[in-house]
Amino acid sequence: MTQKGITLKDVAAAANVSRATAARALNSYGYVGDETALRVIEAADRLGYRANLVAQALRSGRLPIVGFVPGDIQNPFFARIAHDIEAELRKHRHNLLIASSEENVEQEKELLESLRSLSIRGFILAPTSATDSQHIVQLAREGAPIVIIDRLAKEVHCDSVVVDNEGGAREAMDYLVGHGHRRIGLLRDESRIFTAQERLAGYQNSLQSHGITFDESLISVSRSTVEHAIEATIRLFSRRNRPTAVFTVDSLMTQGALLGLRSMGLSIPHDVSLIGFDDFNLATFTDPQITVVAQPISEIGPLAAKLLLERLAGKKVAPRHIRFPTRLIVRGSVSRLHNANPSPKPPA
Repeated sequence: MTQKGITLKDVAAAANVSRATAARALNSYGYVGDETALRVIEAADRLGYRANLVAQALRSGRLPIVGFVPGDIQNPFFARIAHDIEAELRKHRHNLLIASSEENVEQEKELLESLRSLSIRGFILAPTSATDSQHIVQLAREGAPIVIIDRLAKEVHCDSVVVDNEGGAREAMDYLVGHGHRRIGLLRDESRIFTAQERLAGYQNSLQSHGITFDESLISVSRSTVEHAIEATIRLFSRRNRPTAVFTVDSLMTQGALLGLRSMGLSIPHDVSLIGFDDFNLATFTDPQITVVAQPISEIGPLAAKLLLERLAGKKVAPRHIRFPTRLIVRGSVSRLHNANPSPKPPA
């Protein structure tokens, strides 16, 4: 009989004890005489028995697994965070189960329901919608430990780890305006996503502070994939009065913009200036290197995991909300428009 087929019943028979006695001896609960316990352990070792730890954990409601539901695991931002969460959880003998919502709120609802049915101990998630969040509200009301990252969701009272999206977008726009750009395109994803809303607000607030009229025709909406961003970039720059600069709201869109502009024969920064939200590896391998709004990505995952582990350990405090600042990393993808009219200085 192979090790895979060995059961508790086999161990009990080999040790000439009941299954209940074998279970007590192997799992260290209840009373079992020393001689009997030793006989059971020797039988288990001889047969190569390995306890079904998952089944035991499910019965006790303490399965050491945390669920992570990112918007899209193909996004390098979420892939890095998943790696860091898993590394932090492993230190505390917990494992990570990843299930991507693919930015689909109905899929997110189904995933959370499925994970909950598996007795997952806690959840780290990036809500797909800023407003359609009653399923998360209900999960929290049921007592499930939750930490939301990257995005906030309406009426969800739990720990959160986000960044200053509005401030980061505003700083990028201020930098472009300071270099003489007034027709600045925006490549963004769907408005129901919290980060998209905040980054759009930063774009608009910067324009307003500089006395520049908001022009909706300069905004191109795309799914957050390289392929869709290429198409959105081509649409934006095929217009007669095209932008002199473009701001992209995540690294996949930045890559799409780079490829889209190249396909049109437009060079950076000679023809078009570019700033992207989120740093990424290729940003320093392009010529020129890309100016970006960087998030402290290395801090987000570990902190989210620590907050959740504290909740799992029974810590009872009011929801903690951490908002990290962003940082503009200036490289070579923005040029100064020498013939542009000087833009007004932002108000003090």
